[in-house]
Amino acid sequence: MSVIRSQDAQTEGIPVTSCWNCRAAVTGAHFCAACGKVQPLPAGASYFAFFGLPQKLTIEPASLEGQFHMLSWKLHPDNFVRASEFERNLSLERSSQLNDAYRTLRDPIARVEYLLEHLGVRKEGTTRQQAPPELLEEVFELNESLDELRDARAAGGEVAALQGRLEAAQQNFQEGLDDVDTELAALGREWDAAVDFGGDESKKQALLARMNETLNRRAYIRNLVAGVAKELGS
Repeated sequence: MSVIRSQDAQTEGIPVTSCWNCRAAVTGAHFCAACGKVQPLPAGASYFAFFGLPQKLTIEPASLEGQFHMLSWKLHPDNFVRASEFERNLSLERSSQLNDAYRTLRDPIARVEYLLEHLGVRKEGTTRQQAPPELLEEVFELNESLDELRDARAAGGEVAALQGRLEAAQQNFQEGLDDVDTELAALGREWDAAVDFGGDESKKQALLARMNETLNRRAYIRNLVAGVAKELGS
């Protein structure tokens, strides 16, 4: 069986482990170089490490997809039908981890969220849902329009004009969401540069905090867009 090595295992902080079968040293590899046996994912290894990637936010989609298909074939349970039960379970586990990693890393926003979660900056379920200061007036007007639309519907009144106002607000917030995505992409490029050139830790932490705040803003605006779309579709 061929061996797949993690290209940047040390930069990902993956510990050197021992092969469960032959006890040879294994560093961030899917398979033991000595005996070829599939290996468990080391504790603390990231989705980036799964594909042999540094923890950067710019990823070539075609390259990631190619790696995914190659690993899918090598880790597929069909290749382990004659192996021990332990190996068969390992292949199932690694295949599942591979699918999770690929789904996350192929999406630019999910990729940022995952990086922040992996580095302990962002915790699931603890994001702040607070209106950004620059949107307070627009959010207030939006809520007024939503209340007026609901009242008009309940009373059987004319709603076309109110729906038009909401459609305009929805378009405005969608443009704001696009702007936030552009800002997030720029922060991602700054992060990648800091990784490439060994930026000091304080700069990296500041970038992570800015990305986290931007993601919070994005989540709030995205919910506004979805809320208006739902109301218009009612």
